[in-house]
Amino acid sequence: MRQPLRAIAAAFGIAFLIATSASSQGTPPAPAESTANGFVKTGLEVFLHTPPPAVLGKRVGLITNPTGVDHALYSTVDLLAARKDMHLVALFGPEHGVRGDGGGTLADAIDPKTHLPIFSLYGSTRSPTPGMLRGVDAIVMDLQDVGARFYTYISTLALAMQAAAEKGIPFVVLDRPNPIGGQMVDGPVLDPRWKSFMGMYPIPILHGMTIGELAQMFNQEHGIGANLIVVPMQGWKRSTWFDDTGLPWVTTSPGIPHFNTVVLYPAMGPIGDTSLSVGILTTKPFEVVGATYIQPWRLKEALDARNIGGVAFRETYWRGEPWTDSGGPEYAGVEIRVTDRAVYRPVDLTLQIIDAVRRIYPGRFGWGKTRFGNYLFDLDMGTDQVRKMLMAGKSPEEIEKTWEPDLERFKAIRAKYLLYE
Repeated sequence: MRQPLRAIAAAFGIAFLIATSASSQGTPPAPAESTANGFVKTGLEVFLHTPPPAVLGKRVGLITNPTGVDHALYSTVDLLAARKDMHLVALFGPEHGVRGDGGGTLADAIDPKTHLPIFSLYGSTRSPTPGMLRGVDAIVMDLQDVGARFYTYISTLALAMQAAAEKGIPFVVLDRPNPIGGQMVDGPVLDPRWKSFMGMYPIPILHGMTIGELAQMFNQEHGIGANLIVVPMQGWKRSTWFDDTGLPWVTTSPGIPHFNTVVLYPAMGPIGDTSLSVGILTTKPFEVVGATYIQPWRLKEALDARNIGGVAFRETYWRGEPWTDSGGPEYAGVEIRVTDRAVYRPVDLTLQIIDAVRRIYPGRFGWGKTRFGNYLFDLDMGTDQVRKMLMAGKSPEEIEKTWEPDLERFKAIRAKYLLYE
């Protein structure tokens, strides 16, 4: 599908696409202003009020998805397409697509609303190609990240910045909050030998940075050399979690529908890549953990005995396919609720749960899926040492001590790129 679509785009020309996009929709109202009640103004809203000179009068390519919205839930795509001071000419879709209508790998397409070409960054290529960037003078990126290294949007950020640097065009990041705040820095720092699309650079699982701050660090520390422009937020502080920003939460991907999901995702994402179920097909994805063989009261008792900070456990059951009459296999385990964010440590929770299950049910737990011969769990961790130490019987506390020196080095680098209090 890729080559015919590019032929269509070339045949009609960028000018036609600009004209079509402008005439195919009405002009949305002005972006909602943030109030004085502690609400945060995103980089998008700052950008719409005062666009940087680098995009004025230019042909712009936009990397976004359904999370790119203003306070009134108008899409970044539609807001930029309606502008007269710049020309939106192409859309680029990360994992799950521009409009959120894609699953698995994605093909190029034409956006049915704006008639602009959509180039997939989660198909045969993960990076904008020179052909995709033909006729593009600047790239703008507006995505809501979730704050965990293994979520793929920050890899899309890095690869797109590299493509912009190679072409010599500006790359503009419209900053958005780290939804779990900007203070938690924890977990193993990625070993470069375990570089993948689930983690490209040596940062920990919890980096405590916004996507704009990460862009600055990637650009400088890892030699991308893009003409980078970060449009900061207004009103966001490092202590602010998403539900205190006044911003509307929009599903970042099909498995993360709620803000509660985001809070637990850094802990439960790696567990979901093992043989355990984390309820992906339920109404509480990443908020439960278990298996068909687990007795929920035994798991709850074992986890309660560990006094894990900031969380509580409830016995529960669920089906693998809740919308079918047959319901799929029945799983049993625990629901997890975060009770105290100040002491909640997601990566510790990951290790505690796996360690508990392996000790209660020896021989039943498995490390799960592989990709290119590597366990996805190892790619999540950014190293195979966590898995090997768990298998050797090391406690979570012993394992966590091993990554402290790397974390301290990372924090020193990170400090240079923080934009907010």
